[in-house]
Amino acid sequence: MTRLVALGLNHQTAPIALRERVAFADARLEQALHGLRTVPGVQEAALLSTCNRTELYALTEGEPGALADWLAASADAEGTPLPLHDYLYVHEDAAAARHLFRVATGLDSMVLGEPQILGQVKQAWAAARGAGALGNRLDRLFQHAFVTAKRARTDTRIGANPVSVASAAVRLAEESFARPSDCTILLVGAGETIELAALHLVQAKAKRLLFANRTLAHAQELASRHGGVALPLTELERHLAEADIVLSATASRQPILHKPDVAAALRQRRHRPMLLLDLAVPRDIAPEVAELQDVFLYGVDDLEKVIEDNRRSRREAADAAEGIVELQVARYLETLHASAHHGPLRQLRAHGEAARDASLARARQLLAAGHPPEAVLEQLAHTLTNRLLHAPTVALRDAAANGEADIVRAVERLFRQTHDAGEMPTHNTRSDAVGRSLNSSLSAALPDSPADDPDAPPQA
Repeated sequence: MTRLVALGLNHQTAPIALRERVAFADARLEQALHGLRTVPGVQEAALLSTCNRTELYALTEGEPGALADWLAASADAEGTPLPLHDYLYVHEDAAAARHLFRVATGLDSMVLGEPQILGQVKQAWAAARGAGALGNRLDRLFQHAFVTAKRARTDTRIGANPVSVASAAVRLAEESFARPSDCTILLVGAGETIELAALHLVQAKAKRLLFANRTLAHAQELASRHGGVALPLTELERHLAEADIVLSATASRQPILHKPDVAAALRQRRHRPMLLLDLAVPRDIAPEVAELQDVFLYGVDDLEKVIEDNRRSRREAADAAEGIVELQVARYLETLHASAHHGPLRQLRAHGEAARDASLARARQLLAAGHPPEAVLEQLAHTLTNRLLHAPTVALRDAAANGEADIVRAVERLFRQTHDAGEMPTHNTRSDAVGRSLNSSLSAALPDSPADDPDAPPQA
């Protein structure tokens, strides 16, 4: 049986030391999706990897345990199997859809209602499509998630005055010894988190901004937009002592700031304290830096207190958003249930159209050969009727012989509705015979009309 599975870990179930090892960098995502598709039973798949969660969504005929085993074996970039099973959550079918809708809406985020997560979900969807891992079912699921998130943000205040991890970090700085208006701030990276942090720092009237990035051109773009100085990442150690606050969020797989680097900067600063805000997963600043005196190091998990204030203020809006999620889950399941019947309907229509085309082709041949039009029309009507009713008649005869009452009753209902709508021709004795036979005993054999050979000529 095919099932929808959502499996992963997040900031609520796993520490950052584990989350950073499970994060999939963009460069690994396509390969990972191809690997995920090789798990036995997996038909469609998508991977969502952010600083606070790594999740996979799959349409599979296999057990969720196989997906968990794949994630444990594949997540670490160094190829070392990870002990993930105790930290994983698994949702199936309706619960899996509900989880994705809540994630996209920001209801499952560390920052309740954060706006960035919807963009990250869209990126995961686009990556799965680009890798050929997404089929109709998962595509429909993600499209419905986007609609749900939009409805929640439009109809509730879940997105009002949004607080991101970046803004929470700036707020933490404002409430500490290192007020941005009195400080030189070094921002490392050039992604969305750094962009948001720069915006908040400008609003906080930061004294001086330094932007460092591996690609100098990207740092220069940020510096020109927000006012500041651009630095190549290779000069990070040289300028580190200038910074009262360091805010880092790169995509590096390894720390870029180590204990000796920060210790040297502190000596140059004559041990004036430094505030280090590491918003990256995996972490940009080695954990042992926190052992240094005069250093105050905070990571994404340390922002929980700042974020909790925001969570309380948004709880009422979140409750309303949860109602929208439940409504959209119900609608998604209704759509899924209805689409399950489209296959037989398409087959039925295709059968009718094929019978029509074949009968018309035969009639045109007879006309071209000089047969009388009235005789050709009679042959056309007879052949088309036989072609349309032959397979259902054989199936009904077998159902009656095997005592399959549900099938026979379904056809009785179909013919009764057609007759009530005035669509059953009253002059067709063959159809009348079929209709009368449906009311007979199930043990009785159905009549032989239409002929067992659907192309047999009309009988005299």
